[in-house]
Amino acid sequence: MADRLTQLQDAIDNQLTLMYASINYIKTRHPYGEIPGQPSQAPPPAPLPAPPQPAPSQSLTNGDAPPSQPNGPAQPAPPPQAAPAPEQQPDQRDGSPPPERPDTFNAALHELARDLVLQEQQIELLINSLPGLGNSEASQERRMRELDAELREVERERAEAEEQREGMVDALGEVLAGTRRVH
Repeated sequence: MADRLTQLQDAIDNQLTLMYASINYIKTRHPYGEIPGQPSQAPPPAPLPAPPQPAPSQSLTNGDAPPSQPNGPAQPAPPPQAAPAPEQQPDQRDGSPPPERPDTFNAALHELARDLVLQEQQIELLINSLPGLGNSEASQERRMRELDAELREVERERAEAEEQREGMVDALGEVLAGTRRVH
């Protein structure tokens, strides 16, 4: 688990990414506006793709090829016909996606706005959980002095334990030196 400042930085980075994605979506997918008295510049709606045609099936009992054609069909399958190139609208030559329908666009805007608000609330929660907010400078200095004193006490105890360890190592070395090797 990362510390609070790292979490806050990650949340801010995520917020910026969401903002950029939202602006990019609005810029590229906005529906065309209708201006009274002006011809529409909106491209015609794209036709729905035709459902795939099922291949003619032959009734075979065990799934094998028919006996007259042991290796499959006698003639190669015709190459798929290339689909006619759709006419490109002047606004779509650059490869940008087509505009959304107004209801789809508004629903997406609502979702993007909700995500931005939730991310902002998460940032607020992280900011409010940071230490030091609501504490005066004097109380923070007092807390630092307390922690410093506690650190000095722990360091003193560590030094004593180190001295005891060295004493035990020396005693163990003397015991080992005093023993003889037995074959």
